Parts: sequence; structure tokens; C-alpha cells
Amino acid sequence: MVSTAAVKQALSALASRTDTATRPSVAVIDEADAARSDLRRAAGFVDSGGLDRLDEAIAAAERAGDEAAAERGREARAAFRRFREAAADSDNRGGDDRAGDDRACDDERGR
Repeated sequence: MVSTAAVKQALSALASRTDTATRPSVAVIDEADAARSDLRRAAGFVDSGGLDRLDEAIAAAERAGDEAAAERGREARAAFRRFREAAADSDNRGGDDRAGDDRACDDERGR
């Protein structure tokens, strides 16, 4: 869940935006690309319907002939798919890899 402070900050940034030359599709792709580097931001992006917006933005960038933006969008989309796969793998293993690591350490110590 995204914090109230993060939402306020995002809304404030949107309200004070002056770069109207940026196409909405590129703004969504920029948002997705930036969210890849921060887990909370990535979760907020996904929770807010960002993946659907990203798919639409990629299509819009392709229609506009902006292959660089479309490619960045596809790379971000692939990263979010990998995040989802990693989370699913973690859930399938019980969600806590540390227990397996502790057992391996205990085995090495002869316990």
C-alpha cells in the first residue's frame, strides 16, 4: 500500500508540472521506468493500475513512431513481469528463503 505522504507528493508534482510538451504516454513510461528502482514505488505503480496504463502507453508510443519510448516501456513491462514471477516463486516456496539458508549453514556446521 502506498503511503499518504507519497500520494500527496505525487499529486503535488502533477499539479505543479510545467513540462506540457511531454506526451502522456511518455510520462507513463517514465513513471514505470523510475518505479523499477524502488520496491514501494513499483508496488504503488502496479496497485494504481499502472500496468494497464503502461500497455496503453507503449501502444501509443508505437503509433506515434517513438520507438525509443516504446522500447523503454517494453523493458519496464518485462521488469514488472520478472518482479511478479519472483514474487510468485517466493510464495510457492513459503515466502521465506532465509529458513533454507539457515538449514544450509547448520548442515555446514555439523548440526
